[in-house]
Amino acid sequence: MGLVVQKYGGSSVADAEGIKRVAKRIVEAKKNGHQVVVVVSAMGDTTDELIDLAEQVSPMPAGREFDMLLTAGERISMALLAMAIKNLGHEAQSFTGSQAGVITDSVHNKARIIDVTPGRIQDSVDQGNIAIVAGFQGVSQDKKDITTLGRGGSDTTAVALAAALNAEVCEIYTDVDGVFTADPRVVKKAKKIDWISFEDMLELASSGSKVLLHRCVEYARRYNIPIHVRSSFSGLQGTWVSSEPIEQGDKKVEQAIISGVAHDTSEAKVTVVGVPDKPGEAAAIFRTIADAEINIDMVVQNVSAASTGLTDISFTLPKTEGRKAIDALERNKSGIGFDSLRYDDQIGKISLVGAGMKTNPGVTAAFFEALSGASVNIELISTSEIRISVVTRADDVPEAVRAVHTAFGLDSDSDEAVVYGGTGR
Repeated sequence: MGLVVQKYGGSSVADAEGIKRVAKRIVEAKKNGHQVVVVVSAMGDTTDELIDLAEQVSPMPAGREFDMLLTAGERISMALLAMAIKNLGHEAQSFTGSQAGVITDSVHNKARIIDVTPGRIQDSVDQGNIAIVAGFQGVSQDKKDITTLGRGGSDTTAVALAAALNAEVCEIYTDVDGVFTADPRVVKKAKKIDWISFEDMLELASSGSKVLLHRCVEYARRYNIPIHVRSSFSGLQGTWVSSEPIEQGDKKVEQAIISGVAHDTSEAKVTVVGVPDKPGEAAAIFRTIADAEINIDMVVQNVSAASTGLTDISFTLPKTEGRKAIDALERNKSGIGFDSLRYDDQIGKISLVGAGMKTNPGVTAAFFEALSGASVNIELISTSEIRISVVTRADDVPEAVRAVHTAFGLDSDSDEAVVYGGTGR
């Protein structure tokens, strides 16, 4: 038996009973002959509570001290879990992100992992211990400051450690039984997916699917680390995410034409009105956004009005970055030369994902027919080889997701999907 990395989210360790239940599952894996490394998130809503507390003390907390505060949540979880495992008669050692060798860049609150040197973790498991690592955190390479990886950072920590330790698999334990064809909180008849490729999972994750984060899947694809998404509340098989189909019994699981429908209501739309339609204008707009360290998603430019020679450019971005984007563009208004800005945070994105789109004509038509049948108006459209995304009104998202899910025959005929915990993170 090889080494297994397991990650448990906040809903799995939300209270003392949850921590003891997780400890039993970890010990079971150890008894089955595996070396076990565990990555753990903060308990329940601890991170959100710490953020609220920081904002009460300071409306704009310094990044370094903010990271120092937020990492406390995972350190509490790791210590308690190690205690619970020892109480079951097995040796466990807890490690912070920096002790585990998670090296990051210096960007506070959303650092990126640049290296993992897990010498202490390897030594611990070689001695027969279960190693418990605090997720979501690391240490900057240059200043040696504590950093955090942003939302979903524990998933990325787990995959990065799995790659560095040459683990057989990275098991991501959450509050649903795997990856579903849609969010089971919105589509009660969503089906669990047995296997999905890295490429399709990347598209789902970047389109709003909350079970796995984009950075986590990208890291797994780069190092070819199989991910098994499972529930910590049941013993059921979950969803395998890997480069090649898995075998179940005497047959391989086939890739579906359509993998699923994702949605995202965390974005806003910025429209730059009255942009001179000449070379360099779009570059100036997006250089301004890039210099403000803001990631954008969809971009659409209208056809230029012949009479004025002006056009409008719209793009979507995280709501949390909206104010920063508007301020950055306003500061550079004279350099760009636009007339005005419009901001809309009442939008939602619906995405249809599936590698089979490339070889199955009619998918696009069926997608838009389903939206039309649900009386959903489309504001922006973006496509790739295996994804179609549209922006609509936020209020229309649930009905749009259900309509598209049904139109492509993704509804389950059997039991409804079970959500055991709270957030799926």
